[in-house]
Amino acid sequence: MAARLTRILVLARAPIAGNAKTRLIPALGADGAARLARVMLWHALDAAMAATLGPVALVGDPHPARWGFAFPPEIELSAQVGADLGERMATAVERALALGETVIVTGTDCPGLVAARIAGAALALETHDVAIIPATDGGYVLIGFARFDGAIFAGVEWGSADVLAATLANIETLGWSVWLGEPLADVDEPADLIHAPATWLSGAVR
Repeated sequence: MAARLTRILVLARAPIAGNAKTRLIPALGADGAARLARVMLWHALDAAMAATLGPVALVGDPHPARWGFAFPPEIELSAQVGADLGERMATAVERALALGETVIVTGTDCPGLVAARIAGAALALETHDVAIIPATDGGYVLIGFARFDGAIFAGVEWGSADVLAATLANIETLGWSVWLGEPLADVDEPADLIHAPATWLSGAVR
């Protein structure tokens, strides 16, 4: 286990029809995409809690208290703040680092992001400034920080295939050390559904 507490921030949109996983609607329909989004949300939260690294926070759009779901009391709830993903991550990361913790940010799109992989990234933050688990589509499924500078997200075109490359270039400019984990697949597009467990696609939700 990492020497410092590591706060895990799970960033997510409300998993309601027409709002979440919209690129999967052509394959699953609006309701089916929302049901899958709920399964993926709980997978991400369960993995974060099972890593037992420190506090787990769901940082939602809008505030998760407005989603109408019952979350475990140990999960902190807060709203995303910022005009784009970079600003939203930066705001949440700076708040966590101000508490003296390292911080890990994940989304909810990666079936393979399990507790052991999250713990591995946290361990890497003992000896590196930044830890990243890349996504196979050119982004990343996890990014963690032992320290932070807003320049890390400068000029990153979110949602493009160049997210990882641009982030790494910014880290190199800062002269900071970075650890890279094994790339994992996200489920964003209909073609990505091959990476989703069959039980997820059955529509089972809590």
